Amino acid sequence: MRPNNLKTKIFLDGGDPEETKEAIRLLGFLDGQTTNPTLIAKNPKAIKRLKDGLRFSKQEAMEFYRNIVEEIAHLIPNGSISVEVYSDLSTTYETILTEAEKMFSWIPNAHIKIPITKEGLKAAEIAVKENIRLNMTLCFSQLQAAAVYSATKGAKKGDVFISPFIGRLDDIGINGMTLISNIIKIYRQGDGHVEILSASVRNIKHFLCSLWLGVDIVTAPFKVLKEWAQMELKIPDQSFTYNSKELKSIPFIQVDLNQPWQSYDISHTLTESGILSFVKDWNSLIE
Repeated sequence: MRPNNLKTKIFLDGGDPEETKEAIRLLGFLDGQTTNPTLIAKNPKAIKRLKDGLRFSKQEAMEFYRNIVEEIAHLIPNGSISVEVYSDLSTTYETILTEAEKMFSWIPNAHIKIPITKEGLKAAEIAVKENIRLNMTLCFSQLQAAAVYSATKGAKKGDVFISPFIGRLDDIGINGMTLISNIIKIYRQGDGHVEILSASVRNIKHFLCSLWLGVDIVTAPFKVLKEWAQMELKIPDQSFTYNSKELKSIPFIQVDLNQPWQSYDISHTLTESGILSFVKDWNSLIE
């Protein structure tokens, strides 16, 4: 069961409801789940269909995604389920918003994942006024975090998540945990309406450090949650140290959260490559 001293919400990062069931069995609880096109493409039913030489039409792919999301939402009725819009580098905010509105209607506990691009932020600014809950994804910089904060002002706490991607920064020799730490610091200056969700968690060290830093939410793949369960849901104490090996830290910069979101430089190559990766995985399902 949930440890009494656990303040961070625990999400599963996955697209297979069978993993959801097993994670709940191992932990005794689960606060939510994050999904994306890559995880849906790895769903066993999707893999089998593709091995059989059958691909999805766009409509079939969306129905497949919706069915998975509905099943997960049924398993975690009081949690949050993140569902990602299809968005490439040329998708307009109108299209993103239309997809967000459609997906938000699928289940009663959805957060809609939108990438942190100019078009994504335009859509987010409108979406929060329509009371659509959001998970702003593919975050790799403090300035992107500031832009999300500014674009979603007025939203209720719990309605907006931001997902900094730890593992993808580690992949290029940068300590992704320092991004989490830096965003926590700048958000302390604000009203708390954006919750920080540690994403792209690759290992138990990422997971435990996220708990140690006190993030609002951490989402992790099944293998990491299983390892945590084997540790009897250990919560790191003040003696915890994070060994970042030779990874380069991201320096903290002071950021004024009270500027228009358009004033921040939100460009980042990893955001762009992340979008292209998700698009490739989504298109791999479609005929």
